[in-house]
Parts: sequence; C-alpha cells; structure tokens
Amino acid sequence: MITRRLTHYLLTLTFCLGLGGCASWFSTDEPDPEVHLVKVEVVRAKLMEQKFVLHFRIDNRRDSELTVRGLEYRIHLADILLAEGEHEHWITVGPKASRFYKVPIRTNLWPKVRDLVKQLKSPEQAIPYRLEGEMETGLFIAHYVHLTRNGVIIPADLIPEQPR
Repeated sequence: MITRRLTHYLLTLTFCLGLGGCASWFSTDEPDPEVHLVKVEVVRAKLMEQKFVLHFRIDNRRDSELTVRGLEYRIHLADILLAEGEHEHWITVGPKASRFYKVPIRTNLWPKVRDLVKQLKSPEQAIPYRLEGEMETGLFIAHYVHLTRNGVIIPADLIPEQPR
C-alpha cells in the first residue's frame, strides 16, 4: 500500500514537472500586438439604449501569425464609464500585418446623460478618454495582452456640418 502511494506520488510529481517544461516550449519573446481604437460607429441611438460598433486595428508585429480569441474592454470618457464588456470572435492576423476587429456594443447612457451634457457644453474643448482591457490571443494556450490607451476627442470634430 505504501509502495503504491509512493509510486502514485512520484508519477504525479513527474507529470507536473514535465508539464512545466512543456509550457516553456510555447513561451515566446516575440512582441505583443498593438491595438488601436480607430473608429466608433453609431448604429442606433434611442433614449434608453444605444448601439455602437467599435473598430479596432490590431497590428501584429510578430514574424508568425497571431490568433485573436476575444477582447474584454472598458471605455471611459473623462471619469464616466461609457461601456464595458467582452466580445468573443476569433480572427487571424498575418505576420507583420494589420487587421480590423469589430466589436458591437450596447449600452444605456441615460443615467449618465447629465454628466455627458456637462462634458459636451463646449464642443471645441478636448475630452480625455481611456480604453482599458485584455485581448486573448493564442491558438492552444491562451496569452493575455493588457490594453491601456489614453487620448482626447474633440466633440466638434464628430459633429457633421449642416448644409445651409
């Protein structure tokens, strides 16, 4: 009985140590991809529900293909959380290439409308935004790329000119 337990323990230990060695086979020193929010498309805007499509550009800086499994995101405008969620959609980005990744979102900005109106009072004034999240990559073993992007938007640039 003791011999059986010892054998089981040694086999388990050997198996765990072997897996640790295998994990190093898949680790890489290649650079993480760059992710940019390039466009926010308004699909529908009603009082209690707004639908948007976030257009991300993924730049693969590696010499090999990049498999993207999904994206978890949080978008802030000034200190207001506009949207958060996750989108699971697999795409492959070629080596040293870029590809667009569209994320449909649905939100309700009604509880935040007072704060948004304050931000939009002067359309020429820049408003800071922040994108945070994680992109899940990898074909067999998941690798998480942390995203943090800061910038500003000028509301006047987003308002189309009215014909006179």
